Amino acid sequence: MKAVMFDTFGDPGVLHLADVPLPDPGPEQVRIRVQASGVNPVDSSIRSGAMQAIFPTVLPAIPGVDVAGVVDAVGEHVTDVAVGEPVVGWADPPAGSYAEYALASQIARIPTGLSFANAATLPTAGEAAKRGLDLLGVRAGETVVIHGASGSVGTIAVQLAVARGATVIGTASEDNQDYVRSLGAIPVLHGDGLLDQVRALSRQVDAVFDVAGKGALPDSIVLRGGTDRIITISDPAAGKLGVTFSAGTPKDWSTGDLARLAELAARGDLITTVAGTGCPAPTTAAPPPNPAPICAATPVSVDAVLEQMADWAHPGSSGPVSDGGLAFGPRRGPVRRQASHHAGLGGTCCWRSRWHCTRRPIAG
Repeated sequence: MKAVMFDTFGDPGVLHLADVPLPDPGPEQVRIRVQASGVNPVDSSIRSGAMQAIFPTVLPAIPGVDVAGVVDAVGEHVTDVAVGEPVVGWADPPAGSYAEYALASQIARIPTGLSFANAATLPTAGEAAKRGLDLLGVRAGETVVIHGASGSVGTIAVQLAVARGATVIGTASEDNQDYVRSLGAIPVLHGDGLLDQVRALSRQVDAVFDVAGKGALPDSIVLRGGTDRIITISDPAAGKLGVTFSAGTPKDWSTGDLARLAELAARGDLITTVAGTGCPAPTTAAPPPNPAPICAATPVSVDAVLEQMADWAHPGSSGPVSDGGLAFGPRRGPVRRQASHHAGLGGTCCWRSRWHCTRRPIAG
């Protein structure tokens, strides 16, 4: 099968396309014919070696954690899914999701009405969003500030917090104010003037969830009057400020939680964004029996996509650049790269008669 691989830890230059043996599922594993692969900042952290303590990676490895597709084979002791069923979950290393096939042991069925691409936005972002709200103990009647409310984690966190009965104040860029409002939050601009904006809206802030990592922790401490009930999943300055940093691990993955998020998304009660696909999402998870028309995009070579991975970051950002990624499906046609209408990191690779990859927002 075709796969994107890395043989050493490093920058995006270590990624390369390779032909590798088709992996066989082990006990309690399934093999998935990949239809969509989520692209997350954690993928670049794993590739760089920065996440070895949390996600030990044996080289050579295939990157990619979030995966959605069709069960192609099952290992011993797998009784809850069958070959041919659409599933979403977390790929088991070293056979990650940037490939034609992936192995997974923690999966949930994709409900009718949820596309592969949208399903692939749920595992990592959904787990992080729920984990943060649970650790904060967000409940009805409280006011919570979510930094980075327009990103993939923030999008889900806002909606889950609103569903709990909380009032959400969400920080985002000027371009994303209407989007944050559509999620049920009260939008404010991040950066200078944040304190005045929030204080004009609420006399009390009960909790702060930072998913953006854009230096909002000092203002958050002022809003809370201390470091209690402030959590970040992205700001490395947390330790020096006495703020809790929550880094999820595979032990935090819950197929039950993932299944519930998928059901919410299928019913339209949870919105996720696959940014800038340029084509409508399929109405079901099933791949089309006949190839659908190719959506308008500029075709590029595999090498060009690999070279441009580092550009899948906040346009014009002066901070560190995190790369995106891609995957290759059953057909080995050209990969298609699409533009995003949201600023942010991450994306989804999905099947539209051929594979193409899109960027989706992570924060901002």
